[in-house]
Amino acid sequence: MCGRYSITTAPEALARLFGTVGPVPNLPARYNLAPTQDAPVVRRGRDGLRLTLVRWGLIPSWSKGPDARFAMINARADTLAAKPAYRNAFRDRRCLVPADGFYEWQVVPGGKQPMRIVRPDRQPFAFAGIWERWSPAPDQPAIDSFAIVTTDANDRLRPIHDRMPVILDPADWGAWIDGPAEAVGHLLRPAPEDALVAYPVSSRVGNVRNDDPELLAEAAPLTG
Repeated sequence: MCGRYSITTAPEALARLFGTVGPVPNLPARYNLAPTQDAPVVRRGRDGLRLTLVRWGLIPSWSKGPDARFAMINARADTLAAKPAYRNAFRDRRCLVPADGFYEWQVVPGGKQPMRIVRPDRQPFAFAGIWERWSPAPDQPAIDSFAIVTTDANDRLRPIHDRMPVILDPADWGAWIDGPAEAVGHLLRPAPEDALVAYPVSSRVGNVRNDDPELLAEAAPLTG
């Protein structure tokens, strides 16, 4: 499960990191990205990789449209090739979702402790994503949307949550975007144990209206 994450790296720096071409989106630092909001993704364009803003929460092309009751913010790795909502996007429309941290809520004696999960060096990374295009009508603009692919948690994160986003090694970014679907299944695995660290943060992150640098600060853990 991944229901909140952050990307505070400047778009220009993301463009350099992922080798994208063309204009970069005007995106301020986001400390608490939530479903239905626009987020940067990297995907294949006609002239190279493009960094664009896309709605978080996959809308299948055959659906009636956005519906918050059935928000497909995550896509399980083991269902990508078979589930009708995902299989076409998995085959033809894979993307990278830049992030520099994500949040999970750990059940502890004092309640639910929000935890921030980051690389040890606090540098940005990329979730595996899939994207889709939904058209409301021929004379109306289409909506592009995406989902983050998830897998089983590794041993370090399992005490926090039993699922985690698929975090791709930079060496695998190209294969995930452009490789044939039948050749990328081995990439959908938990991150190595030493790839991520977790620390407690303020419960303010639970409110989507809070989106400020203080959410990144380590907080005192809940106690029973």
